[in-house]
Amino acid sequence: MNVSLTPQLEAFVHKKVKSGQYHSANEVVRQALHLLKEHDRADKMRLEELRREIAIGVELADRGEVAPLDIEEIRATARKRVAPER
Repeated sequence: MNVSLTPQLEAFVHKKVKSGQYHSANEVVRQALHLLKEHDRADKMRLEELRREIAIGVELADRGEVAPLDIEEIRATARKRVAPER
């Protein structure tokens, strides 16, 4: 398999090899692909967790076990979070 890199990415790979952290460009690319695979796995896990949390919320709402939405309270909380510390 041949892979074409932008000049910037090629320079980055060469810099990693030159640093001694990796023995070859192939090793740098393998590590990058490994990290991408892990990133994708973590994204999938976060999405599954979000779906579980949404399902719980829907079940609670269907049973009427939710508090009414208080927009003013939400805004006040948000203002406190973004307000500069004094």
